[in-house]
Amino acid sequence: MPPEQAHHVVHVLRLGAGDALILFDGRGVEYDARIERVSKTSVSITIGERRAVDRESPLEVTLAQGISSGERMDYTIQKVVELGVGAIQPLATERSIVRLSAERAEKRLAHWRAVAIAACEQCGRNRVPPVLPVTAIGSWLAGQRDSTALRLTLSPQADVALKALAPPDRPVVLLAGPEGGLAPREQDDARAAGFAAVRLGPRVLRTETAAVAALAAMQVLWGDF
Repeated sequence: MPPEQAHHVVHVLRLGAGDALILFDGRGVEYDARIERVSKTSVSITIGERRAVDRESPLEVTLAQGISSGERMDYTIQKVVELGVGAIQPLATERSIVRLSAERAEKRLAHWRAVAIAACEQCGRNRVPPVLPVTAIGSWLAGQRDSTALRLTLSPQADVALKALAPPDRPVVLLAGPEGGLAPREQDDARAAGFAAVRLGPRVLRTETAAVAALAAMQVLWGDF
């Protein structure tokens, strides 16, 4: 097994030789497996029956998340994966506290993808949602103008509540801001790109809470909760 997964099996799950486990390929296929040998640095396994298992939500949601700092971004990615998100698009925004060079962006992207994989391992998803490369919000919004998806952005000042919307018959793109929210110009650009503002309630949620709460609400209203 790869080193990180081997460490998880031995030191977190406390499994040993002879124990059974389930492996997945990240594309919807699972395998029965059994541990044959454990050493200080490796775990050897025998792979058994292959089967396709579908645990994906019928609600297809892409989260476009303004990059937040440190553990906040990790938390958002972890929880929305557990809640069934289809894809995650990190966005560099005007109010993003974190400023990433090209090299740092690549490292953070690799880290976020590892967070998504770990969340799948924890929650039983066998299809890993993609975490897309960091993109500037302006260029990303320009590419959304011709989208056929239901495009939503979160705002406590919005006139329409999420629960008032009819169940969508198409994919959903949810835009969430970083700490401090989207800047006024970004909000204008989002409206011009076809994003409708919706509210979750009268309270202002933190950046790491907002998208998680919205996705949970969508799953209750329209998905498989």
